[in-house]
Amino acid sequence: MDSINSRIAEELGVRPQQVEAAVALLDEGSTVPFIARYRKEVTGSLDDIQLRHLEERLRYLRELDERRISILASIQEQGKLTPQLERDIKLADTKTRLEDLYLPYKQKRRTKGQIALEAGLGELADGLFNDPSLAPETEAARFVDAEKGVADVKAALEGAKYILMERFAEDANLLEKLRNYLKQEATLSARVIAGKEEEGAKFRDYFEHDEPLKSMPSHRALAIFRGRNEGILSSALKVGDELPGTMHPCEGMIGQQFGIQNQNRPADKWLGEVVRWTWKVKLYTHLETDLLGELRDGAETEAINVFAHNLHDLLLAAPAGPRATLGLDPGLRTGCKVAVVDATGKLLDHATVYPHVPHNKWDQTLAILAALCAKHAVDLIAIGNGTASRETDKLALELIKKYPGMKMTKVMVSEAGASVYSASELASKEFPDLDVSIRGAVSIARRLQDPLAELVKIDPKSIGVGQYQHDVSQLKLARGLDAVVEDCVNKVGVDVNTASVALLARISGLNATLAQNIVTHRDENGAFKTRAALKKVARLGEKTFEQAAGFLRVMNGDNPLDSSAVHPEAYPLVQRIAAETDRDIRSLIGDAAFLKRLDPKKYTDETFGVPTITDILQELEKPGRDPRPEFKTAEFQEGVEDLKDLQLGMILEGVVTNVTNFGAFVDIGVHQDGLVHISALSEKFIKDPREAVKAGDVVKVKVMEVDIPRKRVGLSMRMSDTPGEKIDGARGARPGSAPRQSQNRSENSAPRKETPTAAPANNAMASLFANAKQLKKR
Repeated sequence: MDSINSRIAEELGVRPQQVEAAVALLDEGSTVPFIARYRKEVTGSLDDIQLRHLEERLRYLRELDERRISILASIQEQGKLTPQLERDIKLADTKTRLEDLYLPYKQKRRTKGQIALEAGLGELADGLFNDPSLAPETEAARFVDAEKGVADVKAALEGAKYILMERFAEDANLLEKLRNYLKQEATLSARVIAGKEEEGAKFRDYFEHDEPLKSMPSHRALAIFRGRNEGILSSALKVGDELPGTMHPCEGMIGQQFGIQNQNRPADKWLGEVVRWTWKVKLYTHLETDLLGELRDGAETEAINVFAHNLHDLLLAAPAGPRATLGLDPGLRTGCKVAVVDATGKLLDHATVYPHVPHNKWDQTLAILAALCAKHAVDLIAIGNGTASRETDKLALELIKKYPGMKMTKVMVSEAGASVYSASELASKEFPDLDVSIRGAVSIARRLQDPLAELVKIDPKSIGVGQYQHDVSQLKLARGLDAVVEDCVNKVGVDVNTASVALLARISGLNATLAQNIVTHRDENGAFKTRAALKKVARLGEKTFEQAAGFLRVMNGDNPLDSSAVHPEAYPLVQRIAAETDRDIRSLIGDAAFLKRLDPKKYTDETFGVPTITDILQELEKPGRDPRPEFKTAEFQEGVEDLKDLQLGMILEGVVTNVTNFGAFVDIGVHQDGLVHISALSEKFIKDPREAVKAGDVVKVKVMEVDIPRKRVGLSMRMSDTPGEKIDGARGARPGSAPRQSQNRSENSAPRKETPTAAPANNAMASLFANAKQLKKR
């Protein structure tokens, strides 16, 4: 355990004692949000990002140690554990290295090498290997024995060859050298499978694609793997030109490892053949599988990180707040679904209207909506951004203009995942008698009021801000996204008297059962008056209360501290501060000028240090403050409702819906998100699109490309860019750096079709769009 803690400490750049303390807290059942917020003195103020990394690495290294123990026991049982081997196994720092060391001792099916050993050919193999001056055919003749299955000289030499091949291929040090060499020098080569050109058009950029393994970005790797899985592409690792008749570099490394070189001795040619076969038959496929698996793992991790970052930004998007809201789920033939919710999200009214084709009941719809808005004093109109959204947006605009006295505001809202929620068990329990489509309108209205509270009801994978989320490990993805949701919910905190089961279940220390118990207790006994009253909830014990209490708010309760992020365990400290300053707690709360003058060091004791007291004083300044930004909304340009309405050079306002490694997708209100390539996100050079934008940002963009046949919109956030010009990021490059030519290549599995009618396109964007729907799952 000490070695694990020390290794994690080195990776995080912190002291081993900090890691030891954090591990102890995690093992006791404490959550990352609780440790990060309320145990700063214990961990030396490790933050939630460091703690999440620590948690992941702890899991990996513990699994590594468990495997290490199992391997040592297995080899010991075979009676083959030498002091050197034991030392190597104990020093192995990755699962790959550990499995390499175990390979010779792993129980496996009977191989050709084992059969040859059983036939007594080990002596022949050793003889030729140790003394290449021996003549192979002459030596082999001594081992011909039909009863042992060695029919002739050729069979004897073949058996000896397999013995050495397996011995060479199971050498852990050789495997490590070859693996490291290939990581640096190998190229991943992708080719289209003959006859699949038309079927696999979306992978056209990879029909003849070669790229260094060490520099291949995650999105291109995943695109190739997807093409391979769909039977469109083949892939292989290559080193150099690999010309026929030349020695492969890896063959040279094998020969060097075992001292095999051609000195024109009788056995040198045979030994050279052993080396060649070792590489081609044994090691190439093994290492290719390992390295491509490693590439996939890295690409998956990166894709999950992209998804997690986008999800974090979306969950912490600015809430419109507790205001009566009318939700509109647009539709044509089936009509628009309407739901009105009050300031707390409670459903008040609902209807279905038919303003658009083929019904065209525009005026009747306006009258119905006006009546609903007047009846329930609606402040906000939330419009889903799906089919018929711009037509419905125009309807809302006319409603607002016709009834200016109501002072309503319309906002376009992403409806990604709304249909998933509508059909969920959670929605069925909440609205058992409500049509599924109306539930969607309720969700749209609520996600405008509070995105976090509503989006937690939906599987994170269905929210639509991922990149290749269906191509990665679903277990890793779920674990990563669940951690993001947990961190976001606890960062904001929840009102225990209004929060849904889904929201409460994400609070530190709680689960679905305890969340339901809280709601049941609330329903049966009325609103909680204090945090302490939570202890009366069934199965909510002291440990759970400790983990959860600080993140649960009791608004307008008996104790003013219950509405803040101050943990109940620190209430005596606040009382002491109030007493020593001769102030009442209620008057202390919100008095920022007074609180800023207090010295945290003055109030430290054995339990609370400066970090926690500083947090408490800041919280008392603005109790229960929401860390999310101020609510803002994009204004889509009137008259720009479809791709055909766009003109090159047009400057529009939009909302960032998804950020990938190669750019950002922006909703500008034309039913097709546009792409701002990474090189057009900023005037300065950036490596990561998130340096410039995040999901939910309201941005101003210039239309650079419109390709109606392929439904592509190219955008730029650099207002000085000229439509049709090549965007290569050179203007934003660092002094002395080369233009980012790699960005002019395909960044995903999009085809690069040539369409004569298309508007002028910059090369970087043209290769990115065709598969946008695969990247931006909705």
